[in-house]
Amino acid sequence: MRVNKLTIAALAVVAGLSLTACQNDDTAGTGRSDSSSSSKGSHSGGSAQDTAKDSSGNDSDEGRGTAAGTGSAGNGATGTCRTDELEVTAQDSTIDGDEDNTVAVTFTNGGGRDCSIAGFAGVDLKTDSGTVSAERTGEPAPATVLKDGKSVSFSVSYPANDTGGSGVRVTGLVVTPPNETKSVTLDWPGAASLPVTDGSGTPVRVGPIGSAGQGD
Repeated sequence: MRVNKLTIAALAVVAGLSLTACQNDDTAGTGRSDSSSSSKGSHSGGSAQDTAKDSSGNDSDEGRGTAAGTGSAGNGATGTCRTDELEVTAQDSTIDGDEDNTVAVTFTNGGGRDCSIAGFAGVDLKTDSGTVSAERTGEPAPATVLKDGKSVSFSVSYPANDTGGSGVRVTGLVVTPPNETKSVTLDWPGAASLPVTDGSGTPVRVGPIGSAGQGD
């Protein structure tokens, strides 16, 4: 009986040692799996970053900067049209029978992006008697999204000089896009002179963006 008890005890010790070894092996195996998984995740993240840089040449912050270069604000709004992005032209658009003469001023978007333009442009006529500033007509002035390469026009109206005198000779047209401070000076395409006024107000009126033609 004593021999049997010793044998059973010895077997129990061996079994315990075997169980502990198996548990250690399982723990070690789990540790290797987690480490491998963690290593693969880091490598995958690095590969994604490398791929992004390979395809764009920029990291994520620089990519957002590039997107902003399209002219859209970060919230998706379209940026304002700037003077340097606009080609400004003017032509006589007077129609026989109209009470006033008219010049159409056109903004063509050449900035490489869509931009927003709204309201009234600043308009000044250079004359041999000084500068004549146009007043707004007071018409509604909704915002317009001006697509890259497209145009929009507005009108400048002024009275015809039917007095028979020389009047006030116009020598140039100064246009400032809405919400801008930089101006563009153009040749005056309209009638050569304005009638002399009694000083009660300017004879020149400017319509809102879009008030002349439909653009293209």
